[in-house]
Amino acid sequence: MKKILLLSDTHSYIDDRILHYADGCDEIWHAGDIGDLKVTDALKQKKPLRAVYGNIDDDKARMEFPLDAVFDCEGMKIWMTHIGGYPVKYSSRIKEGLLTNRPDIFICGHSHILKVQYDKQFNCLTLNPGAAGIYGFHQTRTMLRFEIHKGKIQNLEVIELGKR
Repeated sequence: MKKILLLSDTHSYIDDRILHYADGCDEIWHAGDIGDLKVTDALKQKKPLRAVYGNIDDDKARMEFPLDAVFDCEGMKIWMTHIGGYPVKYSSRIKEGLLTNRPDIFICGHSHILKVQYDKQFNCLTLNPGAAGIYGFHQTRTMLRFEIHKGKIQNLEVIELGKR
């Protein structure tokens, strides 16, 4: 079993609240728009990190992290990217990737809108953790925490970090 902390859109912002939740997980996944790499450096000091770069990330982030991360976790196939959309509103690149990769869980960020939705067409759970940073139009900073155990996601919870 793995406990996962999923966040996105930090836009160079990291604080003790984010790091507090990182302590209670086995891995941290960041779905892009990292900003300053001090964010991922701080997260890596806490737990193993998987991350992708987003549209605001510079060449340093793009050298360290991929556009897409496709990997297995506890019997589930994961695909994480920054700009992904959501069921019925995917770009052609994402639709093609969903057909090719066939993930059990599709993760993206970018919208700053927390969304958990099952996609019947591609038979996968889509997750967007919202935005953990203080920049953007979102009102409340959010992340997701969940467990993956023997090919199943369980104990999914929304973490609200307060107003931005």
